[in-house]
Amino acid sequence: MSNHMNDKLNSLRGAPTPGPSEAARRRALDAAMLAFDAEQEKTRNPAQGNPLIERLRSILANAKGIWTMDNRLSYGLGTAAVALLLLPLGYQLYTSTAITPMGVPPVVVSTTDADRPVAQPEPAPLEIGRADELKKEAAGNAAAATAAQEVPAAVGADASTSNLAAAMPEGEADLALRDEAAPQSSMAMDASPPMVAPAPMAEMRMAAPKQMAAPGVLQVESFASTPAPMTRQERIVVLPTEPSGDAFTGFTESPVKVVKTDPVSTFSIDVDTASYGYVRRSLTEGWVPEPDTVRLEELINYFDYNYPLPTDAAAPFKPTFSVYPTPWNGKTQIVQIGIKGYVPPVTEDKASNLVFLIDTSGSMDEPDKLPLLKRAFALLVEQLGANDTISIVAYAGSAGVVLEPTKGSEKAKILGALENLSAGGSTAGAEGIELAYRLAEQSKVSGGVNRVILATDGDFNVGIDDPEDLKTFIKGKRDTGVFLSVLGFGQGNLGDDTMQALAQNGNGNASYIDSFKEAQKVLVEDAGGTLETIAKDVKIQVEFNPAVVSEYRLIGYETRALNREDFNNDKVDAGEIGAGTTVTALYEITPVGSGAEFSDPLRYEQGGTAGAAAVPASTGEIGYLKLRYKLPEGDSSTLVEQPIGRDLAVTDLGQVSDDYRFAAAVAAFGQKLKGSNYGEMSWNDIRTLAQGARGADEKGYRAEFMQLVDMAKVLAPDDRQ
Repeated sequence: MSNHMNDKLNSLRGAPTPGPSEAARRRALDAAMLAFDAEQEKTRNPAQGNPLIERLRSILANAKGIWTMDNRLSYGLGTAAVALLLLPLGYQLYTSTAITPMGVPPVVVSTTDADRPVAQPEPAPLEIGRADELKKEAAGNAAAATAAQEVPAAVGADASTSNLAAAMPEGEADLALRDEAAPQSSMAMDASPPMVAPAPMAEMRMAAPKQMAAPGVLQVESFASTPAPMTRQERIVVLPTEPSGDAFTGFTESPVKVVKTDPVSTFSIDVDTASYGYVRRSLTEGWVPEPDTVRLEELINYFDYNYPLPTDAAAPFKPTFSVYPTPWNGKTQIVQIGIKGYVPPVTEDKASNLVFLIDTSGSMDEPDKLPLLKRAFALLVEQLGANDTISIVAYAGSAGVVLEPTKGSEKAKILGALENLSAGGSTAGAEGIELAYRLAEQSKVSGGVNRVILATDGDFNVGIDDPEDLKTFIKGKRDTGVFLSVLGFGQGNLGDDTMQALAQNGNGNASYIDSFKEAQKVLVEDAGGTLETIAKDVKIQVEFNPAVVSEYRLIGYETRALNREDFNNDKVDAGEIGAGTTVTALYEITPVGSGAEFSDPLRYEQGGTAGAAAVPASTGEIGYLKLRYKLPEGDSSTLVEQPIGRDLAVTDLGQVSDDYRFAAAVAAFGQKLKGSNYGEMSWNDIRTLAQGARGADEKGYRAEFMQLVDMAKVLAPDDRQ
């Protein structure tokens, strides 16, 4: 007998694995349900007598059977039977979502509408109906009544699925619900609504929800059912999102231009850095910033570069150039134009007349707004002395003077006035601006710094409600020598578009303060560039040589573009440069004959451009730079001209300095983050380029940038771009 059984077992081991059987799966499920119902019936109708005695009797009876039977036969037959019975069921469970195979993405269920139950696939009517019929036959009317209890609709399943889950043990209930929801299941799914698939990366570029710290991040949310013994169900969901309320000016990315038809590029200098701060906050909190929030020139200009330093305030800067291979396109080149502003000697103690215009409306009552604002201004107060004057104007339901003009040496008085500010009321931004300018003009210092510093979340909704009228007012005041800088705080109703417009029209700059560290950078480390203007209405114009360059595009500066004729018109406003500030502009150019042109040559092309005969194209110049600026007190511009020699070009990116390579890495990062139509580098390549160009990085800003690259890599992986 023993040899016979061994032969049978050996034959089973060599037998091929049977395919999945729907009938076997049904039989296994039915058997499990019947066994469960039988146990439930015992629980509902316990046996009479002492349970302990009944347990002892059961143990003795089993022991007697073990001694009187040949257990080898029973174990052998039992093992084979169980294996044949459970093999189809195991295969079914493996292919269901209860055990998700590697590489299969989880189903993402959107919960955007919290009041609407999440749709779930309905189970096949035949399957559930058959299970109910078996339960009625085995358990009677009492068991059927228990199984008919409904699970609340908030669980997101239909009544039949809830009934089935309620009639099963905890582990099997979890398994059953996941099996019913699985797209891979072999159960009939014809009547089921389609599951919500993961959104493509383009749709994941969402604005930040007002009340959520990490929008767009996949998280695990638990759903608890009410009837026992149903267990907690864990499902992967995308957090609900809503418009952030932050307002940014929309713009179209600068296109590639053909040199023979459009050889001249003109734009206004920009030293704002608000976009970098906003992008950093977005990535740090776990969401991808909207494309319009990514202004490439502000990302590039956030960092300091070691350009040649001017030595004369009368000539406050001197342009410098570098030409090197484009990191994201081996057939094109980058022309980098760098400017560093003049830095006054330390012994020159220029008087400052500053008016803090502080938004104390109800929207500022958040930790990252008014409380952070107070700490930020306290940093600036510590840098001022007896030669400086400070005034504070607050605006909410109505504007008011919080602090009359006070010497900077009276720090306790100034800091006390700041600390007593509290948020509340509506916003009367325009009225506050009028009052601030009055105080600034009242205490104006000749030859010094006269500036209003507006600190707000950008919510201007009372007072001068016409943006154009507000711009006109600011323009008129800048002509008196009082300039305007804007510091933005918080999110949810950030008016970046208004802040940018006011700063540009007020001959100032705009920064976004997202942390105490950023406040220290803007108001302490870069205080000279923030407060003291060394040149205003700075414009750049580059003419490219069609004999050397076939196409070009300016990277960034879309909101600063000027018409060609605006360059020589001193009435056209442009950007300002602060003391010690660095400004960088990058052009991607396509050399003639490189084969990287986007545009086909014209059939009837004549060649050359108007006025090109004055300088032969064969000179070998890549292009010609013209720069105009006015001194802070001047009304007429000064012209600076300088050729961009072809001999500046290098063939290896490693031949240029860390500063140039790092600027290129930041440009690549910004382009990828905003979904640029031009250039493509992987996050790893961008990080490698930036890592090799860190340089000394004494303050850690470049190291922080690489952390942002790592965050962007997680939020927007390369394979989902």
